[in-house]
Amino acid sequence: MVAFVGRAAHLRVGIVGAGFIGAVHARSARLAGGRLTAIAASSEASAQDAAHRLGAERAYASAEQLVVADDVDVVHVCAPNHLHVPLARAALDAGKHVICEKPLALDDAGASALVEQVAAQGRVGAVPFVYRYYAMARAARERLRGRDLRLLHGTYLQDWLSQPGDDNWRVERSLGGRSRAFADIGSHWCDLAEFASGQQIARLAARTSTVVPARSDAGGRPAFARGGTDEGGGATRAVDTEDIALVQFETGGGALGSVVVSQVSPGRKNRLWIEWDTDDEALAFDQEQPEQLWRGRRDGIALDLRDPETLPTPAARFATLPAGHPQGYADCFDAFVADVYAAIRTGEVPEGMPVFADGRRAVRLTEAVLDSAAGGGAWVEVPAASEPVGTGVSA
Repeated sequence: MVAFVGRAAHLRVGIVGAGFIGAVHARSARLAGGRLTAIAASSEASAQDAAHRLGAERAYASAEQLVVADDVDVVHVCAPNHLHVPLARAALDAGKHVICEKPLALDDAGASALVEQVAAQGRVGAVPFVYRYYAMARAARERLRGRDLRLLHGTYLQDWLSQPGDDNWRVERSLGGRSRAFADIGSHWCDLAEFASGQQIARLAARTSTVVPARSDAGGRPAFARGGTDEGGGATRAVDTEDIALVQFETGGGALGSVVVSQVSPGRKNRLWIEWDTDDEALAFDQEQPEQLWRGRRDGIALDLRDPETLPTPAARFATLPAGHPQGYADCFDAFVADVYAAIRTGEVPEGMPVFADGRRAVRLTEAVLDSAAGGGAWVEVPAASEPVGTGVSA
């Protein structure tokens, strides 16, 4: 049971981090009925600029001040990865609800501590695995219920770090953690693959590669900003986080699978693609074409298009526009934040809302990938989640 505020309450929102994803959080918070009372960034000057740009009522000099502030009910942690655990713990200690960007923590110990704390304090703790909120991903989940899953496979490919001039704080191990490509985007693929299929990855074997061994030292560059092939002979730094991860796995239900994760694939902007193959039907979802679900059978193929009039009820909830009016990533984020705020207001966690336990699940998968890769691709067992994926249970 979570502590909650009244249905009519206007949630006061504080956001730590004012980059690309912080702005996404701010937009969704407003649409969900939140009041953006506070923002903190890398410096007080940056926070003042962000407050003006995003319409926050107040800029805080530091993240540490914001997470304990009296004028904040829910904290959105959008800071670099190494700050997630200390900021989330401080916010929970101060009685706040927390939305924390992934990875929830840099290791299982940190993630487990947060799962235990949020449960003990009766707060809502959520992680933005927002690809769950595509209507056609939910439609795939409904079609997969009770099916004999044999194979699941796919890719998550980006190109924004494909050149030596491309850089961002995520590349630096001390800020982003031991894993980059898998922790950053492979975790999203695995979360959606497990969520839709209802099966957990039980064991895996992985190889990783760093194909850009040195990058221009521009860690302050925003995510997805292009640096290019030549930064003019400036300072460079060695890279010790992976650009590519190749993972093969087996689920607890006996299905086999594989995923290729890359942040160095030219021309691929954000291609999260998954196929689930059952005994009589295959389903494929492509995040860059989210209005459709591909279905294959022995006697032909079909494309299911997003239409609230024909979708199953659990999927239709996320089809907020009529058929033919495209929805996208921002709509998914809006729906996720709305679910979290509903949980805070009512004390009831909506089915499928990704919580801290789902964040810990992603951390454990990441650690298994790194352990396997360090062992030359040896098979590694993945600790099972304590609850079925997508139940909304926080511990």
